[in-house]
Amino acid sequence: MMQTMMQQVSTIAEMRVHIKEARRQGKTIGMVPTMGFLHEGHLSLVKAAREVCDLVVMSIFVNPLQFGPNEDFERYPRDIERDSKMAEEAGVDLLFTPEVSEMYPKPMLTNISVANVTTPLCGASRPGHFDGVSTVVNKLFQIVQPDYAFFGQKDAQQVAVVTQMVHDLSMLVQIIPCPIVREADGLALSSRNVYLSADERVQALVLSQSLKQAVEWLGQGMALSEIKDRMTQMISEKPLADIDYVEILSYPELTPVEQETAGQTIIIALAARFGKTRLIDNTITSIK
Repeated sequence: MMQTMMQQVSTIAEMRVHIKEARRQGKTIGMVPTMGFLHEGHLSLVKAAREVCDLVVMSIFVNPLQFGPNEDFERYPRDIERDSKMAEEAGVDLLFTPEVSEMYPKPMLTNISVANVTTPLCGASRPGHFDGVSTVVNKLFQIVQPDYAFFGQKDAQQVAVVTQMVHDLSMLVQIIPCPIVREADGLALSSRNVYLSADERVQALVLSQSLKQAVEWLGQGMALSEIKDRMTQMISEKPLADIDYVEILSYPELTPVEQETAGQTIIIALAARFGKTRLIDNTITSIK
């Protein structure tokens, strides 16, 4: 599809003018919500959006609502100039870069809270995180009114939460999950990878390695509880790894697997800290 020069807007009013004009022209709108410090994972979402949409909108907004009191909101990496250049080269048409004061001019009294799927995994150790995610994504959808929104499967719980919200609230947007993008050595791409020291970076490879091993064990017919124990042991052997969780749940429901049934879709998910850097990874597969 034809692409014109990217335009960058920072206010809701400006964005709505562009969206109104796109709608007048009958364009389909795809959205890629991000917190910036872009990497190939984000750009793969843009590529997916370009293939099906006439207008590709990317938002870059580090959302304070989804950071806990001891989390890295202030030190979260930001480089809007670099991101803007990368977004344009990737094929973004409209880049939305609001300030916190634009998105939240007054304290938010409205909170979008999705139950159940927010409870396990990252929800257990980051209370309130997914309320912040749901609230900002809902707000972004109200502003941009996309036909499609593209999310990376690395944040598989986020995909499940947003999909549930869209379903429950009868939103017109269709959520498109996109595959995890990895470094050549297997490390899942993340904006937080820049925090890792050389030693932490090497030891963090155990996350993707344990997931790969888990899929092999699953193929051999090993019980899920045994797989979980072995993964935990494997990661624990890395002295710099501090495990948050290793879990195997049904997907997208994110509930315990009561009975192991062939063909059932599951997520094998983990989170661990290396130094001050919290990393997540997962694989979605089915019971053999």
